[in-house]
Amino acid sequence: MVPPIVCFVGRSNSGKTTLIERLLLELTGVGYRVATIKHAGHGFDLDTEGKDSWRHKRAGASQVVVLSKGSLAMFTDVAEELPVEEIRDRFINKDIDLIIAEGWKSEGFPKVVVVREELQEVNVSLEGLIAIASIKPINANVPWFDRDDVQGLAKVIISRFPRQADS
Repeated sequence: MVPPIVCFVGRSNSGKTTLIERLLLELTGVGYRVATIKHAGHGFDLDTEGKDSWRHKRAGASQVVVLSKGSLAMFTDVAEELPVEEIRDRFINKDIDLIIAEGWKSEGFPKVVVVREELQEVNVSLEGLIAIASIKPINANVPWFDRDDVQGLAKVIISRFPRQADS
C-alpha cells in the first residue's frame, strides 16, 4: 500500500513545525508509523563542514550515504525540486502508515492549513483542505482546531487515514 500524504501549509513562523512535532507524538503514541518530508524553499545545509560526508560531497560525489547503527542519511544531487509523491516513491519505506509533508501548498494532496488568525494569511487552494489550525476560530467548510488541540486534529487524521495494519 502506498502511504497517504497530508500536507501542512502556512506562512513561515505560523506554527507548522511545532504543530507537526506535537501531532507526531499523538500519532506515534497510538501506533502510527509516520514519515515527514520538509520543503525548504530557501535551501538548506544538513552536513557539517569538515566532516567526512561533507568532504566527500565537496570533492565531487553526486551522492553520499552515511550509515551508523540504527540510522542512515543520504545527500544527493537533484536537477530540480522533486514532487512530494516522487520523494515518497523513491525514498520512503513502504511500511509507513502516513507521510506528513510540511509545504507543497499547491499540490493536490489533502492539507491542513496552519495560520495565526486569518485564512487569507496564506495564498492556498482550498481544494483538498481537511482542517484549519489557528489561534482564533475560523469559519470554513472544514473543521477548525485551536493550534493547541492536537488530540482533536489527530482524531480527524486517524479517521481519514487509518493505519495500514487497521485497514
